[in-house]
Amino acid sequence: MRKTDPIKQQERRRHILEAAAHCFAEHGFHATSTAQICERAAMSPGNLFHYYASKADIIEALIASDTDDIQSRTQAAIVAPDACQALREWVGGQLALYQDPAFVRLGMEVLAEAVRNPRVHALVMANEAERKAGLLTLLAAVWKGRDAPRPMAEMADVLLLLLDGVYSRSVVDPAFGAQAAAKLLDQALEHSLPPAVASGGPAPRRPQAAKGRA
Repeated sequence: MRKTDPIKQQERRRHILEAAAHCFAEHGFHATSTAQICERAAMSPGNLFHYYASKADIIEALIASDTDDIQSRTQAAIVAPDACQALREWVGGQLALYQDPAFVRLGMEVLAEAVRNPRVHALVMANEAERKAGLLTLLAAVWKGRDAPRPMAEMADVLLLLLDGVYSRSVVDPAFGAQAAAKLLDQALEHSLPPAVASGGPAPRRPQAAKGRA
């Protein structure tokens, strides 16, 4: 009996998801046929259904894959030597995604399906919870040893609201460009970083406990 190669299987799954994402973004979820996905992935229907039983399974896998990516990006940011720079890069990475027309179109298709499909809705909610948790973790690293001027959940909500606004504006107003979006986010970031860091100066050191004190 031939042994399965888990790495090869994972690569095939990723290849199918990439093909499906392209088709969903171009034609829409419901207008895309499995034949179109097979053609894009250059594989037979039997091979496709070996990995995913339906289009619904594929869209669920796409959301799960994005959630995994969020977790990976968060872990990489957490271990970065400069937490403030890691936060800036996290926000910049989100902004870049939200200005990718294919990503935006696919996201709209996922959101539309979430309205109709409770399973997809639950996955989208979990995805968003993971994104906010990652941002809160970064903010906690930025303010470690310092007193934040307001709850970090509020800081996270402001940044996420702006990012989601960029996402929405890119759908309804093509003239809303990257420069305007980046300016708004930079202003919000200044209020989410310690003052000396936001102004470009050195971050204040955490006071050391006096000798002889516990």
